[in-house]
Amino acid sequence: MAPPLTGDGDATRDAEHLGDRGDWPARRAQLRKGFEQLDADVITLQETILTDEIDQAAEMLGPSYQLAQSSDRETDGQGITTASRWPIGRVEELDLHLTERTSDFACTCLITEILAPWGRLWVANHFPDYQVDHERERCLQTVLAAQRLEELVAESPGDVVVAGDLDAELTADSLRFWTGRHVIDDLSVCYRSAWESARPGEALETYVQDNPYFESGDWPFQGIDHVLVRCGPRGRPTLPILSCDRIFDQPDLTPSDHYGLLVELGQP
Repeated sequence: MAPPLTGDGDATRDAEHLGDRGDWPARRAQLRKGFEQLDADVITLQETILTDEIDQAAEMLGPSYQLAQSSDRETDGQGITTASRWPIGRVEELDLHLTERTSDFACTCLITEILAPWGRLWVANHFPDYQVDHERERCLQTVLAAQRLEELVAESPGDVVVAGDLDAELTADSLRFWTGRHVIDDLSVCYRSAWESARPGEALETYVQDNPYFESGDWPFQGIDHVLVRCGPRGRPTLPILSCDRIFDQPDLTPSDHYGLLVELGQP
């Protein structure tokens, strides 16, 4: 899930929500209670249903958040949502259907300009291809998103957070690219993983078999949900990473097949 702001900190959360499968009324109550307690300022959500009959993000979060919703969605209305307590400016959606292998999945990147108390914050809710053998597609999709974010920062300077179910672990080429360890198509960037920064040496596990909603069998990737903060000229994240915690992972509060991340960021 994504982060909140407490005191002089900002937080961002990233989560996936099974759509309306499972016992949605019970899960909705858990999610609503959990988000109320977390009191996040910015939230990124994956696999939220939006149709003429249902708006899962609005049902979970209530009227205190502004919502940016993706247009690229599955036939059941499943897509991604970014929510903010702060005013929302421009919203862009990048088409991530870059090869013939991405045609059957609503992969997209939703970039939202958030007018935070200290200035502009670009939040990229990145939702690439999920197939385990599609790291090539994830790399292509990641480069497209990173290039557009660099253009936006050049045009309208601000801090950048990338958050979402990135469907890859930190050792994958797409994540190594985000974190400055790998070059793709003669482009390199550097974002700091909130988990790596706040919990050095600790394994990130957000998609695991001990989750009661996990149904993927022997899935090879476990740490696939990430919050990344763009680094400045001196190689440090422009928003200090104060903490990163796994959330929605308690026996009485596990409403999704992915555990979430709560990140607290300091102001510049």
